[in-house]
Amino acid sequence: MRWWDLEPVLAIEQVLFPEDAWSAGMFWSELAHARGPRATRRYVVAEDGGPGGEIVGYAGLAAAGGLGDVQTIAVARSQWGTGLGSRLLTDLLQHATAFECDEVLLEVRVDNTRAQKLYERFGFEPIGFRRGYYQPGNIDALVMRLHVQGTETH
Repeated sequence: MRWWDLEPVLAIEQVLFPEDAWSAGMFWSELAHARGPRATRRYVVAEDGGPGGEIVGYAGLAAAGGLGDVQTIAVARSQWGTGLGSRLLTDLLQHATAFECDEVLLEVRVDNTRAQKLYERFGFEPIGFRRGYYQPGNIDALVMRLHVQGTETH
């Protein structure tokens, strides 16, 4: 993800998360840490196969001290069921390994069973709740964790 991707990213953000969408400033802040030798973030966009290369999904990971955190992952409704969410998450997890993360955490709305099933397929396990995490609406977040380093290789 680069600065010129923010307009279409923000458009998807507003459609999918109208009540708690990230602002442009939040994305700018994250992107400031995504480049260079001391980068601690990985932000990617996915484009459709059309001639204009329309952005249809994006995802972001923060890493520090052996811990990764999925900051955001979103797929335009037109792409639901295509495997795009899996591809975006795969990219983030590959970079979590490159960032030498031992584990990756994420929060997901308790009422977002579609996303929870995706994370479970990747091996994420529920470890707790954050009460009233999503505002407005006072919706709880399910916290999930995946161990990515030190696992056995076959």
